[in-house]
Amino acid sequence: MAKKNNTPLEIFTEAIGLYFSNFTKFIRYMTFPVLGQIGGLLLVFLITYFYTQNLPPLVEKFATLNNFNTLVLISILITLPGLAIFCKSFWEYLVAYGAVNSMYENMQKSGRVYDFAAHTELIKRRTLPYIGLWFLFGVFSAISVCPLFWIVCGILAVYFVLVFQVFTFEQELSPIGCVKRSLELVKGHFASTFMLMALAGALTYIFIPQLFIKVFEIFNINDFLAKGIMPFISQIPIPDLSQYSLKSPTEYDISVFAIKTFVAQILIQYTLPLRSILWSLWYKELGGRKNIEINYTEKKSTSKKSKKRPSERLMEESHKKYGKKKLDRNILRRASEKED
Repeated sequence: MAKKNNTPLEIFTEAIGLYFSNFTKFIRYMTFPVLGQIGGLLLVFLITYFYTQNLPPLVEKFATLNNFNTLVLISILITLPGLAIFCKSFWEYLVAYGAVNSMYENMQKSGRVYDFAAHTELIKRRTLPYIGLWFLFGVFSAISVCPLFWIVCGILAVYFVLVFQVFTFEQELSPIGCVKRSLELVKGHFASTFMLMALAGALTYIFIPQLFIKVFEIFNINDFLAKGIMPFISQIPIPDLSQYSLKSPTEYDISVFAIKTFVAQILIQYTLPLRSILWSLWYKELGGRKNIEINYTEKKSTSKKSKKRPSERLMEESHKKYGKKKLDRNILRRASEKED
């Protein structure tokens, strides 16, 4: 009986089920990659803020600080701890793009997620190709910023959506090979893939973040957090927009906007496993690894054929040469023995 193809909606609901059935484990796995980035940036801002606030009395007390090069050097040194935390957590977040795909495969086999270190190591042991893949992604993102390329890049984004799944499951491919393979898989399934992208984007980029932001507004959490970052916002020069007949934003408005942006970004990053599971399911649905196994089997059988004994090759050549004409098998046997 032929395997029933799953619709994009069925793939979408299955991905949601797999994500929330292992929700606590994914939350723990993503905590440092997500909150580490926020914590690293906050540490940079906090240290920089207190440094600038106390700089005048420090300069008066220590004459050596009254030097531009010294001030720049100190500014760099005090931000290094926060930047180190940010870079480490950001790298772990990028690795999660590939590692969660391996976790999905584990879920399909055992029904649960475990041994996170092994899945992460699967990606880290191919660091250079992985960086190369992200480099291609960065170049593509930079090009897509230009409005002239929005339509073209939007179409290509659909075709290249499976590059991280290909990287994880087809380890023999190069970064460019991953891009080509993704295009090959999505070709002929553009509408369904676009539909999945729309569903995943609506859920993880709009619905879930806006739901939490609304809850925060009901309980005045946004206001509480906004007041906490207003001292930092007050250090930012706010342009006067009244000359353009526009209302200038207040420090409070900017603070609330920053809080909402941070909350949305945190939730979007925490739902990365859901999107990775979704695209892993779609990769499998489009016959990702199956075609590779078929090609491997064909190559293996071809390799075996090429290693036939001289007598076997002579028999085949004789049959091709004389067609249906029957030959004396003893002649061929003696000829092959002579060749051997």
